Amino acid sequence: MGGTTLEAILRRDRAIVASTLVVLTVLAWSYVLWLVADMDMGGMDMTGFRMIPAGIGLMKPATAPWNAIEFAFVFAMWTVMMIGMMTPSAAPMILLYARVGGQATNTGKALAATWWFASGYLLVWIAFAFAATFAQWALERESLLTPAMAGSGGVFGGIIMIAAGLYQWMPLKDACLRQCQAPWLFIQHHGGFRSDALGSLSLGARHSMYCVGCCWALMALLFVGGVMNVLWIAAITIFVLTEKVVPAGRAISRIAGLGFFAWGAWLLTDALL
Repeated sequence: MGGTTLEAILRRDRAIVASTLVVLTVLAWSYVLWLVADMDMGGMDMTGFRMIPAGIGLMKPATAPWNAIEFAFVFAMWTVMMIGMMTPSAAPMILLYARVGGQATNTGKALAATWWFASGYLLVWIAFAFAATFAQWALERESLLTPAMAGSGGVFGGIIMIAAGLYQWMPLKDACLRQCQAPWLFIQHHGGFRSDALGSLSLGARHSMYCVGCCWALMALLFVGGVMNVLWIAAITIFVLTEKVVPAGRAISRIAGLGFFAWGAWLLTDALL
C-alpha cells in the first residue's frame, strides 16, 4: 500500500510539473501570436514606419531612434519567445529533476524544489534575450534589418546562414549538444542533484548555458527569416527539439549545417552577382 501511495504521489507531482510546462509554453506562444497579429495591421501599407512589438498597435517612423519603451517591449518579446521556444526541449531535463526530487523527498533526502532548477534555466535565456534585443537594436541602427525585423539584404542573410551552417560542425556545438541530449550524464558530470536552492538554481543555469552554446547560432537565423515570422520561429523550435531528443540528432544537426551553408552561399552569390 505504501509503495502504491508513493508512486501515485510521484506521478501526481510529475503531472503538475509537466502541466505547468505545457501552460507556460502555450502562454508564451499565445503572446507571440498576439504580437504577430498586431504587427500585421491587416495588410496596411507600413512604408516608412516600424511596428513596436507591444500588441497595441504602436509604431514609429522607421528612421526614429529607439527609446527605453521600445527597448523594453522588444526585450519582453525576445524573453517570451525564448521561453516558448526552449521550454519544450528543456522539459526532459526538468521532468527528470522533478522525478528524482520526488523520490528523494519521500526517502528523507530532500532536494531543492524543481522550480529552482527551472528558474536557473530560464534566467540564462532571459539574459540571452537581453543580448538579442541589443543585437536587434544595433542591426536596425546599421540598416541591416527591415522595419519588419527581417534581414535587409542577401549579403547579410548569406553571412548569417553560412556562419550558422559552419557552427553546426564545430567541436563547441558537439560538446554543448551532448550535454543537452543526456540529462543523466549532465547531472553526473556536474556534481549531482542539489539539496540547496542556490545550488539547484546554479545547476539549472549551467545546463541552460550549454543550451545557449548549442542553439545561439540557430536563434541568429531569426534575423534572416524575420524575428516575428511565425513559421520561421516554429521551424527553429522544432529543429532545436529534434536535435536534443532524437537519437540521430547529431547527424541531423550536421546535415542541416550543410543546408544552411549552401543556402547562405546561394544568398550571398545572388546578392553579389
